[in-house]
Amino acid sequence: MKTLCALWIAVLFVTSGFAADSKSVSYKSGDETVQGVLYTPSGKGPFPAIMVIHEWWGLNDWVKEQASKLSDQGYVTLAIDLYRGKVASTPEQAHEIMRGVPEDRARRDLQAAFDFLQSQPNVKKDRIGAIGWCMGGGYSLDVALEEPTLAADVINYGHLATDPDALKKINAPILGLFGAQDQGITPDDVHKFEAAMKQLGKKIDIKIYDDAGHAFENPNNKTGYRPADAADAWQRTVSFFVANLKK
Repeated sequence: MKTLCALWIAVLFVTSGFAADSKSVSYKSGDETVQGVLYTPSGKGPFPAIMVIHEWWGLNDWVKEQASKLSDQGYVTLAIDLYRGKVASTPEQAHEIMRGVPEDRARRDLQAAFDFLQSQPNVKKDRIGAIGWCMGGGYSLDVALEEPTLAADVINYGHLATDPDALKKINAPILGLFGAQDQGITPDDVHKFEAAMKQLGKKIDIKIYDDAGHAFENPNNKTGYRPADAADAWQRTVSFFVANLKK
C-alpha cells in the first residue's frame, strides 16, 4: 500500500479553449455542512459536470489539479472532500484517516455532491459524471450503484463489485483503468467485474495496463508511476467523457 496514490503534481495537460475558475463551496450533507472546490470553465453554459473523488490521501493538490484539468475540457467539476479537511502526508496516516470515514457518511456526502451539481444553474442536470482514483475509484463505482441518473463513470484502480443484484442498478457507462501488477485489485477481479457487467448488458470499457501496478497514473508514486500508461489513461478518460457527457 505504500506506493499508493498521491500528494501533488504537474502532469499531462491536454490544452483546450477553456480556462477554469475555482472557488471553495459549501453544501449540506444530511445535518452537516461539507466543503468542496468547484471549477467552472469560461464561456456560456450550461455545461456537463463531473464529480471528482480523491484518493486515500484526501483532497490534496493532485486531485484538485485533476479537477482543474477536466474543467479545462469544458466541464463544471466538483472536487469532493470526504475527509472534512484532513489531508494525509504518510501512508500510515492515510490508512488511519480512511478507516475513520463511516461508509454511510461517505455515501451521503457523495449523494450530496451529486445533488449540489444538479442544483447549479450552469450545469446540465442529465449530464453529470463521476471519476475517482484508488479509494476514490471505489467510491466512483458506488456513485454509479446508488445514483440511477449518473451519465458516465470512470474507475481508476478502485474496488469492484460482482453481485448481479447490485450491478443491475447501474445505468451509467463505465470506463475502468487498472494495472495488471496491482496486488489489491487484481486482473482476475477486473475480469470478473467486466464479465458480470457484460452479462447484464451494461456498457463497460476496461483497460488493463500490463506493466503497471496500483496508482500508476500519479507521478508522486515514485516507483510505480508509468508515464506512458498515465497519458493513455488520460486520453481514454477525456474521450469517454466527451462521448457520454457531451453527446
